[in-house]
Amino acid sequence: MIAKINNFEIDLSKPIDISIALTNTDENPIAWYIEKPVIEPVVFGEWIGKVSEGKSSTNFNNIFFNPHGHGTHTECLGHITHNFYSINQSLKQFFFYAKLITVEPEKIGEDLVITKEQVSALVNKKTEALIIRTIPNPKDKKSRKYSNTNPPYLSEEAAIFIRESEIQHLLIDLPSVDKEHDEGKLLAHKAFWNVKDTLHLNSDARLNATITEMIYVPDEIEDGEYILNLQIASFENDASPSKPILFKIADFRV
Repeated sequence: MIAKINNFEIDLSKPIDISIALTNTDENPIAWYIEKPVIEPVVFGEWIGKVSEGKSSTNFNNIFFNPHGHGTHTECLGHITHNFYSINQSLKQFFFYAKLITVEPEKIGEDLVITKEQVSALVNKKTEALIIRTIPNPKDKKSRKYSNTNPPYLSEEAAIFIRESEIQHLLIDLPSVDKEHDEGKLLAHKAFWNVKDTLHLNSDARLNATITEMIYVPDEIEDGEYILNLQIASFENDASPSKPILFKIADFRV
């Protein structure tokens, strides 16, 4: 099925899913010192909400998870502010002109950092959403246990450049755009959202900008321009599990 979005033509029958599925197994990625998700049937006395147990006509599970620590998720600036802001209210459009870039974080001291110089060499002004794939890019990113491993992160200067390039949506294959142990500074989050005071939000903070973390982009997906469909669940929360989907651009007319 071919669809046209503005001047772009995409084939809706060929989606490229760059999300990581949430499971209740040890294959689920984990960050921020929590346990794996729990997916289990509801139990009322002897009744078990699981067809294979022979006591229910339906599968009826409870799910316990944390969007920030258990897989692909999209967050708004409410993630770092004193007042409540919801991703469900912040994200109201779902298709964007996107660019996928691949970056090898630089060794700076004991850290691996995505720098402004790396990003600025690969980004242009017309991009609405930026997708960053880091290398090396093994498939175990989809099941990695990130807690206390000091993963790579985005420098404050790179985040400022991305904001000043008017990129509204940032997607990255790491558990956070910020350093794991940073004393709560959250420099990249604040720079991207232009949050100057988390207690009293400045009027030019970026209420409709989003950050999506813990994606996975396979090696065979080439760098370049795509249409991004950024799908979230309708949670009134600072973050939601999400399903970013890329579509190759079949045709472009100015």
